[in-house]
Amino acid sequence: MGKTRTQPRRGTYSRVVSGVSGRVLVVDDNRVIRQLIRVNLELEGFEVVTAADGAECLDVVHRVRPDVITLDVVMPRLDGLRTAARLRADPRTRKVPVAIISACTQYEVESGIAAGVDAFLAKPFEPAELVRLVRRLMHRERNGEHGERGEHGEGPPSVDGRQGAGRAGSARG
Repeated sequence: MGKTRTQPRRGTYSRVVSGVSGRVLVVDDNRVIRQLIRVNLELEGFEVVTAADGAECLDVVHRVRPDVITLDVVMPRLDGLRTAARLRADPRTRKVPVAIISACTQYEVESGIAAGVDAFLAKPFEPAELVRLVRRLMHRERNGEHGERGEHGEGPPSVDGRQGAGRAGSARG
């Protein structure tokens, strides 16, 4: 059976995968990056839904009901930091793990932590790092550890490689 190229509403993409490991909502304004993340996660058994910006994310999140959300920082209409803050303010999404996947500044990392972001992954990233990050967040979500940053003595990783401020999911420091 062939794949279709039809995409509902502004590029939102969803594909049901049998034996799925969980559902991830990938939000990035760059179509190539969305595809890269989607393909790598689908190859690992995740169901992936995509959105082109934060406004679209907020439009689809309640229908999609993701287990994990990844956000770029710089996007049109609604950036990733403000999207994360709105997700945390909504009782229906406040416990969904959120990761920023972006080449962001230390200020953006600090703002992300304040907005309730659970993890950070710096672009460019290795696909294995992405998969590890999503699996870790999925595990936290399923074990009821929503929004419990610091529960195990760790803050969310950031882009510079240090504990509480390092690259998420990276074995390299």
